[in-house]
Amino acid sequence: MQPLLWEHRPDGLRAPALICAFTGWNDAADAASAALSFVGSALGATRFARIDPEEFYDFQATRPKVALGADGQREIVWPSVEVFAARVPRAPRDLVLLGGPEPSVRWRAFTQLILDLAEALGVQLVVSLGALLADVPHTLPVQVSGSGSDAEMIERLGLQPSGYEGPTGINGVIGAACAERGLPSASLWASVPHYVAAAPNPKAALALIRRLEGIVGVAVDASELESAAADYERQVGIAVQSDPDVQAFVERLEQLAEDERSSEPEDIPSGERLASEFQRFLRQRGGEGRQG
Repeated sequence: MQPLLWEHRPDGLRAPALICAFTGWNDAADAASAALSFVGSALGATRFARIDPEEFYDFQATRPKVALGADGQREIVWPSVEVFAARVPRAPRDLVLLGGPEPSVRWRAFTQLILDLAEALGVQLVVSLGALLADVPHTLPVQVSGSGSDAEMIERLGLQPSGYEGPTGINGVIGAACAERGLPSASLWASVPHYVAAAPNPKAALALIRRLEGIVGVAVDASELESAAADYERQVGIAVQSDPDVQAFVERLEQLAEDERSSEPEDIPSGERLASEFQRFLRQRGGEGRQG
């Protein structure tokens, strides 16, 4: 059986861009997957294909779920990657949205499948969305770094190029495969405060969407997400203010950010040291449950 299962073919897509986001390692605080889901909902995207999970997932790592169907019978819901089309008549292009869990195995075959799909649909640009834990305070604007095949695009959009070297996720593999095929691509990464990593971060999701709009030329009504982002910042602020140790920690991050903007920082603690300090704060408070 072919792993790509078509429900129907979305003919007539105009200069489509393929937007990808995967849950798991690439998706701190659910920011990337939430951004993709919000774009799909806002633009009325409809599913037209999915990728069968059998060849790409370790079901002990990414387990299927049991759900009750409409008739009350139990059914197995398998993890899968779903593909949607969003037609945006007033924009210069339409969108193809692809999302699901990061695959466990056979990444090269999985990536080949995605690029074959992109070629079949006439995709002109691939953009992956990701989110990472970072030493950043929740009070400041979300930092979005970017990489891509087009340096002019990165400069035009004011993205901060990432100098990261090390282990990568499926986003990095897709970007490299796009370069090999000569398909323009970009990758956007939102920085998420590591001290509230357990809570979904709509503020980071909103930042990704705003950067995405500039790349693909498609506007999204994100007023609902803006309200959620404001509520998130307010609730985290209340939780932080309730603990003097945590408040001092956040103020330290704010000062470090200010130092980085004004001059070369001196004697900045490492990310491991900051994370270690905050874990001590959490232990003193009895765990992460009081994050709010």
